[in-house]
Amino acid sequence: MIRKTNKITVDEKLRKNLPTVEIDPPEKVYITLIEMRLNSYELDVKEGDKVKLGECIGVKDGGFFTENIFSTVSGTVGQIVKKFNYSGKKVECLEIINDFQETKADTIKERTDQEIAQLTKDQFVDIIKDNGIKGLGGGGFPTYIKFATDAKIETIVLNGIECEPYMSADYQLVKKNSYEIFGGLKYAMNSMGISKGIIGVKETKKALLKALRKVQAEHFSDLNCEIIEVQDYYPQGWELELIKNVLGIKIKQGTLLSDYGLIEINVTTAVAIYNAVKYNHPVVERYFTITGTAVNKPCQMKVKVGEYVPRLIEAAGGYKTKEDKILVLGGPMMGANLLLDDAIIAVTNTSILVFEKGEPAEEPCIRCASCVYSCPTLLQPVQIMNAFKCKDIEAIKKLKIFNCIECGLCSYVCTSKIHLTEYMRKAKKLAK
Repeated sequence: MIRKTNKITVDEKLRKNLPTVEIDPPEKVYITLIEMRLNSYELDVKEGDKVKLGECIGVKDGGFFTENIFSTVSGTVGQIVKKFNYSGKKVECLEIINDFQETKADTIKERTDQEIAQLTKDQFVDIIKDNGIKGLGGGGFPTYIKFATDAKIETIVLNGIECEPYMSADYQLVKKNSYEIFGGLKYAMNSMGISKGIIGVKETKKALLKALRKVQAEHFSDLNCEIIEVQDYYPQGWELELIKNVLGIKIKQGTLLSDYGLIEINVTTAVAIYNAVKYNHPVVERYFTITGTAVNKPCQMKVKVGEYVPRLIEAAGGYKTKEDKILVLGGPMMGANLLLDDAIIAVTNTSILVFEKGEPAEEPCIRCASCVYSCPTLLQPVQIMNAFKCKDIEAIKKLKIFNCIECGLCSYVCTSKIHLTEYMRKAKKLAK
């Protein structure tokens, strides 16, 4: 019988208890200049200039917002080159040659607890903006825009779900940086006048729940924060799904969370807020997972933003075979397929998956409705696909294509192995 699917079956050996690998500092990093909503940039440096770790070297422009660009190592500015990024396309990147000194920018300075306690909302927002903090769960939306709202925010929700298969970067972060998670949450609540905090974690992640509760009891018992266990299913990490399950509030898709007195951020973003407020330090590295059937030693590591993917493959023991492989930057449900491994790690990337090639042939739709039953936003993927093939823009819009969150479930459950999610992406572009 056809029914709703929200469980993703994976090889647990490729996800659980992966060893942690120490990776040597890179000789070069590649800082993305074009990404997501940011389609233009202006640099304050030129080839040959010396830069420091955490130094602001330019700004990206997204039209209605801007985002500072930072060097993630100290060294010398190289050329502008093109590399693949998480979009699956080649984009302009600034090469920085590492001097291995890790000399920090003069702007990186520790604030005292008294200074932090006196921060106003506007000062807090400026700190987040100046340090380029964005949604580090993969969304990449500028965090300062969320906090700059004029609406009264009563509750902030921290997303610790990491619901995509094979991914474990947030898992490592929560285990090792629980103090900073609560610290970032506290800074946000105090500066914004937010009365309640919530951290959502899967009920199956016992180690994370234990780590968070231990830190809360020892250091943040006076903070009005509740750690809530939620069911382990996909896409539990979607912000509207998480809010429904931790607060019982059903948010209408397309409306602002601030209209409900809410803000939602990822736990990794909370750590970034802590470092920005406490040390005026932008994000220059992050936890990363590399796994799959086509690498010799699946593992996790901490990498510089701007790392080169072939180095990470080498750190994972290299490829098992010289045959063609499937490389996915990000998770298997929402990540981007790479044509080549000539790719770099941006600040929002948490994993790369490498599998042997063995793609099943696509067959005609049998009208089983699996995709309809499983779609978390109640869309009709096959109807949208057909409208796209006919280039019927009005039909695509009437079928509410912009409600699609590109979670990948329609492709996953399709009995005919149709790449429906890719059709959803193409239909969005056509409708725009």
